[in-house]
Amino acid sequence: MARGTARVSASVNGSKPSKGPVRLLVGTMKGAFAIDGNATRDKWTIRDPWFFGAEVNHIVQDPRNRKVLMAGVKTGHLGPTVYRSLDGGKNWNEASNPPKFPKTKKGKEGLSVDTVFYMAPDHADHPDCWYAGTVPWGLFRSEDNGDTWKPVKGFNQHPDYDKWGFPSPAGKITHSIIVDPRDSKHIYVSCSVGGFFETVNRGKTWEPVNQGCIAEYMADKHPIYEHDPHCAVMSPSNPERLWQQNHCGIYRMDRPEGQWQRIGEQMPKAVGDIGFPIIAHPRDDNRVWVFPMDGTSVWPRTSPGGKPAAYHTKDGGKTWKRLDKGLPRKQGWVTVLRQAMANDHHDPVGIYFGTTNGEIWSSSDEGASWQCAQSYLPRVLSVETAKK
Repeated sequence: MARGTARVSASVNGSKPSKGPVRLLVGTMKGAFAIDGNATRDKWTIRDPWFFGAEVNHIVQDPRNRKVLMAGVKTGHLGPTVYRSLDGGKNWNEASNPPKFPKTKKGKEGLSVDTVFYMAPDHADHPDCWYAGTVPWGLFRSEDNGDTWKPVKGFNQHPDYDKWGFPSPAGKITHSIIVDPRDSKHIYVSCSVGGFFETVNRGKTWEPVNQGCIAEYMADKHPIYEHDPHCAVMSPSNPERLWQQNHCGIYRMDRPEGQWQRIGEQMPKAVGDIGFPIIAHPRDDNRVWVFPMDGTSVWPRTSPGGKPAAYHTKDGGKTWKRLDKGLPRKQGWVTVLRQAMANDHHDPVGIYFGTTNGEIWSSSDEGASWQCAQSYLPRVLSVETAKK
């Protein structure tokens, strides 16, 4: 099911260096926030929250139309739903038909959406189309800018759906929806704990792509399913290169081979290669950043040794550099969740992450130094960059 080997230029992928102010869209346990940075990305202003008191797992700006924002929200009275704005966040409307699984026949209890976890815009050829990933595993598509949602039957009714795996501590999560910029029919989706999946026919059929990954928690260390990708991304400058931060390490895959290679074993042994997020450089397919956490036997989900740091590779994972200037040197017991790290397209690239204790950290020099852009937020669930 692998695609061709053709590379695409940065300009084709919209990865030319950006300039000007940056906006961070931050989803938290108690609402969503817009944090505006100046052109030099060293001064930040926070706005009053949207959806105050509600759990916002993901909020995203449409790269095809910056006035369109989409948010996966879990409210106390409406439950899991989608909110959308068509005017840059001035006004929000709930989807008239949010993602939901169909009712089963004969009165049997079926699946129900617990969380709308991940939002992803479709290909540029489908300007009003979006995808949403849910808990439990589910993929949904909207063709009217998020107002109505329909299940992607080939995914949700996969013949091996019940064999994919088991819940993570946060449930059966569908995330990291990646649409190939060259082909709208070619899509990747990650499931925790289930695996990494691919379709080449716009969701009619799906195949697992987990070769090379190890599932250390299973008796069979190399199962077809039952893998736990924490986060997966595609290199914007080379769609043939994919990266994955897995429950069991950091991986890279080059298509069309379809074999994951563990590159995290080159990380310092005292730190390890366990974590949640991974982000890719917009113009260099050898560069990614990760944010490790303690993955020892008790899985405390904190920075190793209480010393938070990002790590960066410039050579495809052969070597890694610690990036901690400005971060706490001790007693920093935080975690960065899978959707809580992002980058802009400036030159140099800006890196941003949010922590489980409600801080937003920013770097305008690709992680060489950090400043705290915002404190005292609720637990941060996601961070995305946007254009003002």
